[in-house]
Formats: sequence, structure tokens, C-alpha cells
Amino acid sequence: MKALHRIAGFLPYMAVVFLNAFVDLGHKIMVQNTVFKIYDGTEQVVLTAIVNALILLPFILLMTPAGFLSDKYDKPKVLRYSAAAAIAITLLITLCYYMGWFWPAFCLTFLLAVQSALYSPAKYGYIKELVGKDLLGRANGGVQAMTTIAILAGIFFFSVLFENRLADQAFRSESEILTLIAPLGWVLVALSVAEFLFCYRLPSTSQTNREMHFDMAEYRSGKALKETIHAISHRKIIWRSIIGLTMFWGIGQVLLAAFPAFAKAEMGIDNTVLVQGALACSGIGIMLGSLIAGRASRAYIETGTLPIGAALMAATLALIPSLQTITGAMVNFVILGIGGGFIAVPLNALIQFHAGKNELGKILAGNNWVQNIGMLGVLILTAVISAVGAGTKTLFILVAMLACGGAVWTLLKLPQAFARYVAALIIGRRYKLNVQGLHNLPGQGGVLLLGNHISWIDWAIVQIASPRPVRFVMYKDFYQRWYLKWFLDLMGAIPIGGRSTKTAMKTINELLKQGEVVCLFPEGVISRTGNLAEFQRGFETAAADTGAEIVPFYLRGLWGSRFSRSSDRLGSSTSRGLVRDIVVAFGEPLPDSTTAEQLKSKIFELSTHSWDTYTQGLPTLPEAWIDTVKRNGSEMSAADSIGASLSNYRMLAAAIAFSRKMEIQAKEQNVGFLLPGASGSAIANMAALLRGKTLVNINFTASVDAQQSALKKARVRTVYTSKKFVEKLRGKGIDVDAVLQGMQVIYLEELRASIHKRTFVTWLVAVRLLPAWLLKILVTVRTTIDSPAAILFSSGSEGVPKGVVLSHRNVMTNVKQMSEVLNMEDGDVMMGTLPPFHAFGLSVTQFMPLIEGIPVVFHPDPTDAVNIGKAIARYRATILCATATFLRLYTRNTKVQPLMLESLRLVVAGAEKLSPDVREAFKLKFNKEIYEGYGATETSPVASVNVPDRLDPNDFKVQLGSKIGTVGLPLPGTSFRIVDPDTLQELPTEEAGLVLVGGSQVMSCYLNDEEKTCEAILEQDGIRWYKTGDKGYVDRDGFLTIVDRFSRFAKLGGEMVSLGAVEQTVRDVMQMPELEVAAVNLPDAKKGEKVVLLLADGTSPEAIRDALLSAKCNNLMIPSEIYPVTEIPKLGSGKTDFCAVKKLALELVN
Repeated sequence: MKALHRIAGFLPYMAVVFLNAFVDLGHKIMVQNTVFKIYDGTEQVVLTAIVNALILLPFILLMTPAGFLSDKYDKPKVLRYSAAAAIAITLLITLCYYMGWFWPAFCLTFLLAVQSALYSPAKYGYIKELVGKDLLGRANGGVQAMTTIAILAGIFFFSVLFENRLADQAFRSESEILTLIAPLGWVLVALSVAEFLFCYRLPSTSQTNREMHFDMAEYRSGKALKETIHAISHRKIIWRSIIGLTMFWGIGQVLLAAFPAFAKAEMGIDNTVLVQGALACSGIGIMLGSLIAGRASRAYIETGTLPIGAALMAATLALIPSLQTITGAMVNFVILGIGGGFIAVPLNALIQFHAGKNELGKILAGNNWVQNIGMLGVLILTAVISAVGAGTKTLFILVAMLACGGAVWTLLKLPQAFARYVAALIIGRRYKLNVQGLHNLPGQGGVLLLGNHISWIDWAIVQIASPRPVRFVMYKDFYQRWYLKWFLDLMGAIPIGGRSTKTAMKTINELLKQGEVVCLFPEGVISRTGNLAEFQRGFETAAADTGAEIVPFYLRGLWGSRFSRSSDRLGSSTSRGLVRDIVVAFGEPLPDSTTAEQLKSKIFELSTHSWDTYTQGLPTLPEAWIDTVKRNGSEMSAADSIGASLSNYRMLAAAIAFSRKMEIQAKEQNVGFLLPGASGSAIANMAALLRGKTLVNINFTASVDAQQSALKKARVRTVYTSKKFVEKLRGKGIDVDAVLQGMQVIYLEELRASIHKRTFVTWLVAVRLLPAWLLKILVTVRTTIDSPAAILFSSGSEGVPKGVVLSHRNVMTNVKQMSEVLNMEDGDVMMGTLPPFHAFGLSVTQFMPLIEGIPVVFHPDPTDAVNIGKAIARYRATILCATATFLRLYTRNTKVQPLMLESLRLVVAGAEKLSPDVREAFKLKFNKEIYEGYGATETSPVASVNVPDRLDPNDFKVQLGSKIGTVGLPLPGTSFRIVDPDTLQELPTEEAGLVLVGGSQVMSCYLNDEEKTCEAILEQDGIRWYKTGDKGYVDRDGFLTIVDRFSRFAKLGGEMVSLGAVEQTVRDVMQMPELEVAAVNLPDAKKGEKVVLLLADGTSPEAIRDALLSAKCNNLMIPSEIYPVTEIPKLGSGKTDFCAVKKLALELVN
């Protein structure tokens, strides 16, 4: 959340607030102190009341013009003119001082108040325009505190100067006192000039509304006043807030009028500094109370302080008559003021929140008018009571009774607010709440809040975040529990379930029509997957024809808490420190006709905004790893399938020792690595990150030219590799020497040998003993979360590989997303088979285990199914991530026994489409489901994934986590948008189009290619969207289905034909699900394009053509030409190399 002092104009505004209050109070203090010195008893009380009444009268008489000026003109302009008027008035006041004209000076109090009355609506209305709705609570707390500081400073400053000017001076009249203090008038003038100058530092926030005109006849007749009173009195929350403020300030007027006489008569004090100092203590209390209430309202408007504030005021007022010393009075007034601050901050914020944009000036003017009428009435009553002979003690007893009644009334009218505050205090011990988009919550009218249901305390979090009382819909069985029902009735809960469902929907409909706020969780159950479950459609009926607004919301941070359905293991990794961060994000209001599909799409987008804020505060990869190492200590961190395992401590100690060498060896920013998936590779990668370097893991399966191009493009000068691995690559016919030509090559074996054992032991001891914060200072080079972490080169399956720059934030986001959706459990072990040059291998099978504290077992060759199977069995691995091509090897190899994979609970396939035959064969052989995911290097890489379905034991309903044929739901914090590829306009649900992926995991940019970055990234609705190039659609439950790449469509006779569909048709017709085929589109003189099929199975092309014709397939699905080939060209990841396929097809055709 943006700090207030960083908002342009906020500090000058606070200076204006201070100076305005300081000047107004200065003159009043000098007049009041003069009265105190000359008069006693009833006469003193009455004159003091009159002074205060003169200040209040302009606010009553000028309410309508003041509101008009604030609404019509730019508020800083109103403030400037008012400040200029203050200069003229203070000059007149100074003249009166020098001439000894007490009664004219007394009356000029009224003129100074006229200036303030015209000034006030613009001053307070400007807060909302300057800081927005989301920061209203904090800003009002700051303004209240600044006003109080001005009052305290003014009381002290002017009272001290007043007493100093009178010291050792003889005086018998008011005029003599004024001539003695006359130089103080120039202080008022100078401060007014300063205020005027600060007003010119305030940024304009609106234009003059030329359509508004002031009707003098209406003003004289009181019509405008009636309209204003009607506007505030018919808005329940605004009216109650104004009444509360009126009571508070009315009580304050009694204290100002009566306490000086009480102190003089009962305590024998005649020093104005002591008397005004005692009253100033209430100001100190108000300041403290305002700061506390403002802090409670830093992320939302906290109204739960109101009953507490009212109770504090009642208790302290009742104590005043029994006070014997000025010290006791000062302490009592501080506590009284704290109660007042608890009241003033939330009530002012509520008035501003619930007022419409074009009526704020009128509402605030009405607020001032009612408050001032109330205060004037109290002053008149005070004067009357005093005039009839009642003592000051009687006045204080009457006021205490009034405050006590107010406290009881507040508690009865705001039970939800009080309960909410108590809940906030309890929850705040463990959770830190941040509210986003509070400005999207309408201040009036019916509102239906709809959002995700992630934990048992969602209702409490939403109620704490909302400044309006919320009625919650909950299951009848839960509602009817005797120990909860009384409380839920108090909170206005609405039971639902079984036969009461229809009644509940009717009740919701009526409440929305009555302008209330109702919250409903459309999933109907608490999520057991961490993602959005199926949305029930009941809310559509409840909201229909109500005219209410639907406000979507998203809760982030409770998945992994003790109140959610997540695993205990996830809970320990998702909280940072003792306090868990929670976000409630409110989206823009939707119409009452919104469907479940539209709502779910908006909530997914809200999750993206919420995660964007969350990820800004994440640590960098090495910092997060250090935290995990300190948490998991001697537990296993990583192991090689054929080697020893390493603890977290030993992994970090080795990485630190390596990084110290890297600091000397690799001076450039980007460092190359030619390594397979292995613990040594992970250590080397983390060592480079500790030094603030950017990783460039080289795709050793690419051509020599491609590898050289990547190194050159990334400006790599130093490459870390392994002698053993280099020999292995040479054995496979890869010209490693050509790739590394011109590079400084450092072998890990030599690097390890150069590190003395004593050095490693020293770092091992340091890692064990030093706290995480100190380790970070000692062993990491400071980088930001948005600094580049890795440069990965895309697969190049359709063209030249592109360098994708992934920041620490991109990778950390994907790590956290995958950890949440996979719901890591105690005992989980990751099987890492993918190489680190592969985005899936780097983020999911290397970084995620290290950052989340999950043991990982590395195997360097993803095609070695047998040894991978042995490693899974040996280490009891529970999670396996691979491509469909590699998973096919497990099903084909007879040496991979089903029991080898028995410990797996999750098998995730990504990077290429999972064919049905691979899924079925895997299920048949190993009795394990394969859960398909989706993503791209540009999305770090995972965007969506299927996960196991979950059964709710309460009602035995299944929460869908997967759908066969889809690539799953978007990850938390990720959103899909399906658009027309030409216009980029969003398409309806279940209509196929270009898939956009939005989220914090979307890459920073393409390396040194701004043009391609601009082509691939779309900024829309505050989200960075990646244009995937895939054609797909989202179904009604939010699952994404990929049809094909847009580049893999052939245009035949005006029809767009999917080449992937052609391949699948051939397999289906031949009843050979594992048939190796690849279709490409080539130019054709007659049709524009034609489909050419390459066949690598030994089956004759004629047999395929005959089968297609016999099956009466659509002619568009029959390839124009079919060529047998030895093998289909593949990339190192196992994906088909379509560039090479097209090149081969062209050679065969020609």
C-alpha cells in the first residue's frame, strides 16, 4: 500500500491543516485567557460559552454556501481564497490588540470563524480526492492527529506567551491586557501568510463545475438547508455518524466552557497555562486515540473502536467532579481524549466513504451544520444551567450521563462493529490484513459480496475488511448450533441448506432491495484444493432484479493456515515469521445479471492483482533459500539417484564456498552453465544467485549453432560444466568444444578440489549457528525481487529460440503457486528428471524443492526410465514431473516395474500435449493418473495444472481438481483470457480463441528484443498478459482446453484446419495411438496450402490413405501427401521439432 507521505501534495496539505487550526485557536486562546483573568464564576462561564458560540455560528449560517463552494470549485482554489481572507482578518485583529479594543477583537472571533466555515468542507472533502477511498481511514487518522497537534501547540504556545507578556505587569481591564499582548498579533499574521503559501502547493483534483449555480432565494428560504438535512438524515450510516460526532464535540464544548471555572473555584488555580494545559491533555489523548484508530484503519475503516471510545468517555467524565489536583485532571483528560479519538476517526471516515463524489461537499457541510447546531445548543444549555445557579460539578454529572447513554446506544446499534473489532484484535495476533480495492465497495445501496471460500474464518476477514455491516449466508447445520446461534443472529446471519435454500434466496433478494450488504460464497464449500471450486448458481436468483451491485472479492493468504483444508506442511512454508499476510481484494462492481462464469473469470483476475501485490514483498531466490535452510536444517535437501544425499546445511555451505570462487572467476553479470539435472548443478546455480548473477543454463540438446547463438546473445564469457558430463556429451556426438570455443570454462570437479576442507567446515558452522538475517548480509549480494534471475531460451519448436528473461519475482511467484496447488505434504519427495535449461526443470524440479524445503532426487537423463524408476523406489519419491514423451518411455520399458512407482502420489505432465494413449497406458500399468499442466517458458513456466479431485466428507460432494482433456484451472494468482486473435476482444465462455495468460509469473522481457516483447505482452486492466500463440477455450468451470497452436493451422479452401487434429485423426483411424506422425502445412499452387504428413512407424502411406477414405473422414482431414521417414525430428525436451519437420517435408516434396 502506498505511504501517505509519498502522495503528491499530502505533506503541504497537512501543513495547511496545522496552520489553519493553529491560527484559529491562537486568537481564541488570547480572548478566552483575557476573560479568565478579568471575570469569575457564572460571568466567566457565560462569556466563555459566547466566545465558543461565535466560532460555531458561521458554521451554522454558512453551511449551504460552504458546501456549494466545495462542490463547484476545485478545492485547493477554495482553500487559497480562504487563506487569503485569513491574512486580512488577522491584520484587523492585530490592530484591535494595539488599540486596546477588546469587544471588537471579541467580535472578530466571529469573522475568523466565517473564514473557517467556508474553508472546512473543502478542507475535509479534499482528503478523499487526494488519497482515495482505500487510504481514507489512515488519512483521517493523520488529519485528526495533526489538528490535535496544532491545538496542543497553540494552547501551549499562546498561553505561555500570554502569561509571559503579563508577567510582573499590572492590569485592571481587558483593554490593558490586549495592549500588553499586542505583538502576538503579528504571529497570527505571519502564520496566515505561511498557510496561504502552502495552499499553492496543493495539486488540483477537479475542474470548476459550471453547471452548478447558487440559488440565493433557496438559501434565504431555507430550501437548500432542508435538502441538505434530508440528504444526510435519510442515510442511516451518515446520520448516525454525524450524531456521534455531535455528541463528542458537544461534550468538548462543555469542558471548554466549564472546566476553567471549575479549576479556579475547586482547585484554586489562576494560571492560564495550567488550566489550558489540563484541557490540552484531552487533545493529547485525542491525538493518541486518533493514531491508534488510524492504525487500526490502515487497511480498512475500523468501526469497532466506537463502543470502546464511548465507554472511555463516559467513565472519565464521571470522574471529573471528584478530581482534586491538576495532575489527576490531566491524566483523566488524556484518557478521555483517547476515547474521543476512537470515535472521531472512524466516524469521519464513514461519512466520507458513504458520500457520493458529487455530494461530498454538501454532506460535509451538513455534517458541520448539525455538529455546530448541537455544540451551540450545548453551550446555550451550559450558560442557562450556569445562570440559574447550578455548579460546574452538576454540569459534569449531566454530561457523564449523556456519554453513558451514548455508549449504550452505540453498543446496541453497532454490535457487529464491536464484535468485528474484538475478532480483529484476536486475529491480528497471527494475521496481518491488507485490503485492496476498498473504493470498489459502494458506500450505499444493496451489495452482494461474492468470493472464494478458503477457510473457516473467511466471514470474519471479510467483515473486518468491510466498513459496512455484512449479512453472511451460512449452512443451516452450522447456524443451528446452540452455542453459535445467538451470536450469528446478532450478526444477522442467513441460514441456508436443504428446504431453507429457497427461503434464504428470497431473504437475500429482499435484503438487497433494502440496500443491505450480503456475503455469499458461491462455491458453497471450503476449498480442498486451494483453487476455485465449482460455482453454484443460486446467487444468480438471489441477485436478479434487485438493482444491487455484485462486488467480487478474492481472499489470499489463508490457504495453508490452520483454518484451511491444506496440509500441515504447506502451512509451515506459506507463512513468513510469526504473522501471516492476508489480502482481501475487492473488484469493480458488476450488474445484478452477472452469471457464474463471468463472476469466476473476474475472481481469477482479482487473484492476479492480489498475488501481484503479494509477490512484490517476496524475498529473492537466495534469500528465500536461506530461510528454508535455517528452518529445515539437517534434513535432506537433495540427492543424486546414484550418489549421496546432502542436508540443507551442507547444500548451503557448499553453495557459499562455490560463490566465493565465482566472485573471482566470473566478473560478468550473466554466467553460463552446461550441466544436467543434479545436486551439483543446483549448488552451482544457487552459488551464482548468491553473488547476484543471472543464470544461463545452456540447452545441450540444441544444435551447436543454437548453443553458440544463445551464449553470444546472453553475453556469456564464463561457463561452468563438468568433465564427466562433457565426456558423456562427446560420446553422444555433440561437439562440445565448438560450443565452448572462446569461453572461460571452469569444471566443477576442479572448483570443488580448489576449496579447502577447512573453508567448507567454516561455512558449515556459520550456516548452522548464524541467524538467517545475518547470513543474508554476509553471503548474498543485494538484488531486488525484479532483478533478472535466469535467462532461458525457448524450445525453438517453431523457430529460432528466444532468450526469455525471468526475474526473481517471476520464478518465486511460480514456486509459490505450484507449492500451493500441489498442496505439499509431510514426507513428500520430488523426483527431478528434467534438465535445468528447461523452464519446468529449473523452476519446478530444482527451485521449488529448494525454496519450499522438499527433498529432491536428481537424475541426469530424463530418458533413463529404468534408473529413474529405481530412484523413485529407493527414495520413496511422491511427485514426478515430466513430459508426455518421457512418460511414454515408462509404459514401454518392461524393466520399469509398477511397484517402482508405487510411492508416487502426483504425476504431472507438461511442456507438450498429453495424448490419451499415454495417459491410459500409464494408468493401466502403474495405476497412477497423469495430471496435465500447461505453460510456457515465458510464464516461468506453469500457468495451469490439473490436480486430484477431493471429496468433501460432510456432504460427499466431489470438488473438481481435474478434467480429462483439459490442462486444468489457472494457478492461484493466474488468469486466462480468451480473445479474438485479430481484435484482442474477449470472447464468450467456451468459444475458442487466442489464449492470454496473466500473472506475476509472466516474464520480464525477451532478451535484447524490445520489439518481440511488445508483440508478446499486452497491458490490459492493470494486468500483464502473455500472448501464448495457442488456440483454446475456457469452460464454465474455468478449465482450459488447448486446441492447437495458431501456427499449426492450415488454411485449406478458406477453412482453418488443425494439424494436430489431422495427426490425431490418423491415429484414431489406424487404431494405433502410439503411431509416430507429424503434419505440416506447405504452400500449394491450387489451394494456397496443403497438408503433408510424415510417418515414422513403418506403416505404408497407402494403408493410411485407404483407411482414411474407408472411414469417410472429412476431406480436409486427409493429407495431400504422406511420406515415410526414419524418425520424426525431436527437441531435447522430447517435443516435436516442427521447424526441422517442415524443412524435411519441403525436401521430400521437392
